[in-house]
Amino acid sequence: MELIAFLIDFVLHVDVHLRGFVEAYGTWVYVLLFLIIFVETGLVVMPFLPGDSLLFVAGALAGTGMMDYPLLVALLIAAAVAGNQTNYTIGSFVGARVFQWENSAFFNRNAFDRAHAFYEKYGGITLVLARFMPFLRTFAPFVAGVAQMTRTKFTFYDVTGGTLWVGSLVTAGYLFGNIGWVQTHLSKIIWALILVPGLIALYGGWRARRGAAS
Repeated sequence: MELIAFLIDFVLHVDVHLRGFVEAYGTWVYVLLFLIIFVETGLVVMPFLPGDSLLFVAGALAGTGMMDYPLLVALLIAAAVAGNQTNYTIGSFVGARVFQWENSAFFNRNAFDRAHAFYEKYGGITLVLARFMPFLRTFAPFVAGVAQMTRTKFTFYDVTGGTLWVGSLVTAGYLFGNIGWVQTHLSKIIWALILVPGLIALYGGWRARRGAAS
């Protein structure tokens, strides 16, 4: 329970925790950020990590000089791409057996079904769009592996989506994250980064499943 409480607090106050980590451990923050982005995108059992808000806040800290902007972008793109490649490999390995799995503490069946419906509707572009949608971004590469998308085609969408996702959010934080109004309303912005893409993903999954059923 303490771990869950910490994770919730970290997600909702990622700016405070990340700044504190930089001040305490310096360059080790790059290792922490790499691991968080890699785990969120690479392990299908960890879809709840704060990817969007973390990238924005990291960019804002880079804007103050606490981190190196080019290094941050390059490192996190590498983490996002490597994470998706790992997730795709896992999906390829388990194959069709995943459709027999039930919802559990380690596998969110509903999230998988939404990602699968979205993938069936939009194909490879799902891997790019899903980067900006919590839960879907964790399951989309897994679904692509289950569906046996070729590695070459997957890698194209993986690199494209990872570059757009990391580049846009870190750059947005770098350029706008330290503006007074943004700092004043940062907690609301973090909530928006969590909720808005999630609601869009739910709606897209519902539309895709409805279309497949009709």
